[in-house]
Order: sequence, then structure tokens, then C-alpha cells
Amino acid sequence: MSGIANRSAVPFGLTLSTLFVAFFSVFLLAEPALAAEAVVNGADTAWILTATALVLFMTLPGLALFYGGLVRSKNVLSVLMHCFAIACLASVLWLVVVYSLAFGDGGSLQSWIGGLNNAFFAGIGAGQVRADTTLPESVFFAFQMTFAIITPALIVGAFVERMKFGAVLLFSALWLILVYAPVAHWVWGGGWLAGLGVKDFAGGLVVHATAGTSAVVLVLVLGKRHGFPQDMHPPHSPGMVMMGAAMLWVGWFGFNAGSALTAGAGAGMALLVTHTSAATASLVWMTIEWVKGGKPSLVGMVTGTIAGLATITPASGFVGPVGALVIGLAAGIVCYGAVSLIRVRLKIDDSLDVFAVHGVGGILGTLLTAIFGAASLGGMGLGEKVGIGDQLWVQAVGVIATVAWSVVLTFVIAKAVGGIVGLRVDERDETEGLDLTAHGETGYNL
Repeated sequence: MSGIANRSAVPFGLTLSTLFVAFFSVFLLAEPALAAEAVVNGADTAWILTATALVLFMTLPGLALFYGGLVRSKNVLSVLMHCFAIACLASVLWLVVVYSLAFGDGGSLQSWIGGLNNAFFAGIGAGQVRADTTLPESVFFAFQMTFAIITPALIVGAFVERMKFGAVLLFSALWLILVYAPVAHWVWGGGWLAGLGVKDFAGGLVVHATAGTSAVVLVLVLGKRHGFPQDMHPPHSPGMVMMGAAMLWVGWFGFNAGSALTAGAGAGMALLVTHTSAATASLVWMTIEWVKGGKPSLVGMVTGTIAGLATITPASGFVGPVGALVIGLAAGIVCYGAVSLIRVRLKIDDSLDVFAVHGVGGILGTLLTAIFGAASLGGMGLGEKVGIGDQLWVQAVGVIATVAWSVVLTFVIAKAVGGIVGLRVDERDETEGLDLTAHGETGYNL
């Protein structure tokens, strides 16, 4: 009996020991798993919530006032309407499908486009943390949404005073899906340009090159305003232009510094170089006008501000203050020359210089990132064993791919929209102004 008792006691003791060891093994092994689990950082989240509001502030009211002041008084309300309606439309489309196409998992097509797994915010829990960040995915979603809002709104400046409102909405919707979403995925969503090593911190390619290139293609399809270039009218409200530009400048801190996706040193440097480039380009543009025309204009100076902001955008997370100074200098000179080339020499009616300021600025900044991002020139470094020449080649590939895609798809979209609803208002409506003819309201009751 004792032998049987002893034999039965051994497995019982082993069982207790095994359970004891297993319990503490599981407990101890669980510690690293919990530590490795992505968690929300309150400071980072608070900053990106603020940055989200700042970027929306760029479109509403910043860009709306900037563009609204540049047109004739009989079209100011139509420009405000375009910006506001696009903001609403882009927000809904971002939820429905565009976010998923830009940042979702594309499976076998991941190099080219995201999938539909996150359409309507599906598959994303309320507390889910965005991969490689310390942000709730809802905050990352909202921040990126504001970029999708402002990008098609930038194109508004090219076709003001002559495009049908229905065509504006249809074009913007198709453009977001077919142009913006793929390029955003290529660069920021884990697509092929990201794999190639393209550096675009806050949207030199994704925002400015796409919008600028598409703007010039659209106006070539749309045609010039009646009377261009012989019968041109000055901006009806330079003060409104300046106020809009000032709001854009402030909002751009969210645009660039927010793209660090943290509240750390990277965001601080991005803010500093953004401000430096904007201030430098403003002074350069003003000086050129002063020397060439005899008088420095307010509209010219603030246009230089926007050129400096657009040009530093792709480089803002990679360059230092001296690099920003040079980039701002280049932006003022090159974008001013681009305005003269496109409007005066080529006589292309890109009404508010979207391509010359945003397209040229974004492309220029993307290329200069390869130079002033180098540690030897005060930048944050280009990566291990990556030289300036190597990075410049990669950046050039990104520019060529983005511009080519934007040209082809914008042409197709413009032709399709023209066939469905027509692009232009008739000559009588254009003469009377879009405020009354398209919206039944006026910007001013005088």
C-alpha cells in the first residue's frame, strides 16, 4: 500500500510543481509581450490632434481667403464655395474608400495600391494604435484626411472663374481616388517609391507635385478665361490675400511639423526650417519685384511665402536651418521665374499660379532634399552608405513617376468629366460672374 501511495504521490507533486512553474513562466513571459505592445503616447497624440486642426485651418479658411482675394469680386464667393465643398467631399470619400486605398494593406498589389480592408473604417478598433506610431489610428486617419482635403483644393486656383460647380465636385472626387490615393500609397503607404527610398516628409510629391501638375493639365483641357492675357484684372482684395497667406503660414506648422508624428525634436526642427524657408522666399520674391518693377507688392511677397512653404515641405524633416535658408532662396528665384514663364511666355492660364508655385516648388524641394539632407551639409543624414548622387537619382525617379501619373490620369479624368457634365460655364455666365450664376449669391452687398 505504501508503495502504491508513494507512486501516486510523485505525479501529484510533479503536477503541483509543473502548474507552479507554468503559472510563473506564463506571468514572466507575458511581461515582454505587454511591454512590446503598441501604446498611445499622450503628448504625441495631443500634438497631432493640434496639427490636424492646423492643417484643416490651412484650407478653411486659409486657402479659401488666399484664393478668394486673388479673383475678381464677382467670383469670390464661388472660390470660397469650391474650397468648402471640396473639404466636405474629401472628408466623406476619405472615410468611404480613399484612406483604405492610400494606407490599407494591398496584398499582392501592395507596391501599387492599398486594398479595401479599411473602407468605411472597417477593421480598425476604437483603441487601435497605428503601426510604427504611438497614435490612435483614428488620429492618424484624421491627420492624413486633412492632407487629402487641401490637395484637390489647391487645384481650385488654376480653374477659377470658369469651371462648372458640378464639374469641380466630380473632378475632385475622381482625382482623389485615381491620382492622390495611389501616389500617397507609393510614398507613405508602403508602396514602391517608399521601398526605393524616396524621401518626402510632408508632401512635396504627394501634395504639391500632384496638385501642381494636375492643375496645368486641367487648364490646358479647360481653356483660357475670356480676355486672357490681354484683359487681365488685378486681385480684388490684396488684404484678403495676405490674411489667407498668414493663415496658411501658421497652418503649415501643422502640415510639416505634424508629419513627424511625434512631439519630439524632429517636429521642432521641421517647424524651424519651415519658418526659415517661408521668410527667406518672401524676402527674395519681394526683392525681385522691387528691382524689376520698381515697387514691392503685398501680393507678390505673400506669393513668395507660399512658394517657400511648398518648397520646404518635402525636405522639412531632413534638412537643417542653413539648408532651409538655401531652399527658401531657391524657391523665391525659381518659382518667380516659373510664374513668368508659364503666364507671360507660354500664355497658359493657370489663373493663380498653382503649377508655378506648388508644382515647381514641390518638385524643387524634393530634389534639394537629396542635397541638403546630407549630414555634411547640416541635414539629418541620407542613410547608411547613401550618397547625395544616389539619393538624387531616387528623388528624380519619384518626381518623374508622380508627374507622369498625374498628367495621364488628370487628362483622362478631365475628358471624362467634360463628357459627363461639361467642364466650362458658358460665356455669358463667365462674364456675369459665378457668384450669381452658379450660386445665386454675391460676395459683397454694396
